[in-house]
Amino acid sequence: MQVLNDAQEIADAAGTELGVSEWVEISQERIDMFAEATGDRQWIHVDPERAAGGPFGATVAHGYLTLSMLPFLGAQVYAFAGDVARVNYGLNKVRFIAPVRVGSKIRNRVELVDVRDIAKGQQATLRHTVEIKGGDRPACVAETVVLLMEAS
Repeated sequence: MQVLNDAQEIADAAGTELGVSEWVEISQERIDMFAEATGDRQWIHVDPERAAGGPFGATVAHGYLTLSMLPFLGAQVYAFAGDVARVNYGLNKVRFIAPVRVGSKIRNRVELVDVRDIAKGQQATLRHTVEIKGGDRPACVAETVVLLMEAS
């Protein structure tokens, strides 16, 4: 894991890859729990028998489930240390490129794309590329924006 200890280290890391997480298996149980939490129970996610004859040959993870894994996977890759509040500011761009079939393993490759000074600290833009083990295309590419605000 790469720990960025202060504003200067964060700024200096702009434009670099921070690292890659461990592989995590996406089980049917995880998919089902996400479906229950969100109310998205579409058959391609929760009905293995019907999904076997569907467009992906098996159930697939919700795109938003894949996106929701970014904090967990990102925490394996990097940390912003120091006395700053870390606040999610939003997403610039998200694309779901390839389906994550049940039983697949995914990991997150993280790049610190940009760092800007703001009135209370820094704004960091990170590119997350969620890879599928054995796949030739990523499951998801997303740019997240984080505010790193100094304590007042």
